[in-house]
Amino acid sequence: MNADINKFIVDLEKRTPGESEFHQAVEEVIISVWDYYSKNPRYIKAKILERMVEPERVIMFRVPWVDDRGDVQINRGYRVEFNSALGPYKGGLRFHASVTLSILKFLGFEQTFKNSLTTLPMGGGKGGSDFSPKGKTDSEIMRFCQSFMSELYRHIGPNTDVPAGDIGVGGREIGYLFGQYKRLKNEFTGVLTGKGLAWGGSLIRPEATGFGAVYFAQHMLHRIGKDIEGQTISVSGFGNVAWGTITKINELGGKVVTISGPDGYIYDADGIKGDKVEYLLELRATNNDIVQPYAQEFGAKFISGKHPWEIPVNLAIPCATENELNAEDAKELIKNGCKMVAEASNMGCTAGAVEILSEHIDYAPGKAVNAGGVAVSGLEMSQNSMRYNWLREEVDIRLKHIMKEIHETCVTYGKDGNKVDYVKGANIGGFVKVADAMLAQELCKSNHKYRLYIFIYPEIQ
Repeated sequence: MNADINKFIVDLEKRTPGESEFHQAVEEVIISVWDYYSKNPRYIKAKILERMVEPERVIMFRVPWVDDRGDVQINRGYRVEFNSALGPYKGGLRFHASVTLSILKFLGFEQTFKNSLTTLPMGGGKGGSDFSPKGKTDSEIMRFCQSFMSELYRHIGPNTDVPAGDIGVGGREIGYLFGQYKRLKNEFTGVLTGKGLAWGGSLIRPEATGFGAVYFAQHMLHRIGKDIEGQTISVSGFGNVAWGTITKINELGGKVVTISGPDGYIYDADGIKGDKVEYLLELRATNNDIVQPYAQEFGAKFISGKHPWEIPVNLAIPCATENELNAEDAKELIKNGCKMVAEASNMGCTAGAVEILSEHIDYAPGKAVNAGGVAVSGLEMSQNSMRYNWLREEVDIRLKHIMKEIHETCVTYGKDGNKVDYVKGANIGGFVKVADAMLAQELCKSNHKYRLYIFIYPEIQ
């Protein structure tokens, strides 16, 4: 590693000890953009990178709530408002026991570049709590959401910070959060995205991340003269992202043969299509977080305790969670003939996996591939501002156009001969727009001269 990059990372680790996920995200970006950054003295003079890795604001608060037994429970809430150079902070809320400040900082940092790539006027942020909705009743989830919003509402707004859903925060949670915000502020405004269609939501928002990932993968394939049609594809997870991904792949003529959960993965050689796709939604609604029932329902093969990356496929799309595909998985995919990995989960591949994949096949990172979700959230914000709803086809057309532009940005900044370094392209493409906006909104000009003005008031008679 370049000595300057190493010093930058070491200094960051000293200032933010124990935040390994955040350090991993920063290191990936820094390595990609360093040469470009170093050739632009104006960025160095303004210390753009040093400012980019520091959130503009971190809000941490306690969330007391009462369970159905009448006992008081305490969780911790967060909102990391990372960068507002391009617009209001924008990013999801995650309710999961694994939530820490490090994870939310990594997600907020990534979100800044992802939102930049969409071309929409959105800054980057992320938030959530170590509360898990799993195993809780609707009334317990409602009371938690109301307590959480009773603090968060002070820090958000349609022109300040617009949260959305993420892991553990779906339509139900967004409804409870929005209802409490509306009570506290006495206004109906587009402060949250992922809302119900009847009260400000956008069509195809639940499917948007998956749809966008497939559109991006399709452009990757088109670049090398191929198409989704006829491809055998491996998908992980079985939530909204996987569901949207599988739905769009089927529509375009591809075949998905895997899904996965914490208990293991499903291999369905006949393809996950038709009623099987709808069953994923039923499976998710059971709150059991396991995929084995799919095998029992449709006679597919269930492999316990493993990830689906050992199955021979043409294309792999991780759709579950961070670091779900490691270096050994990457080697297995390549050995079995996989030609492309499009990362629909946030930092779904470990640093070791990214290095191996990028060297041997086409690999595209989550900040580019999964930007369709936040893109449609941005379109929801636009619709809220207009007090108007676009048709499904209109939203889908806009999403297709955005994903095409993101792919073109990655190619512009990442092309190296006949190969495209999608990591480099996404990172530099996202960085440039944010960095230039930060320069334009500079703290103060380097040649500014401060003057001392002394006002002499006439003597009061």
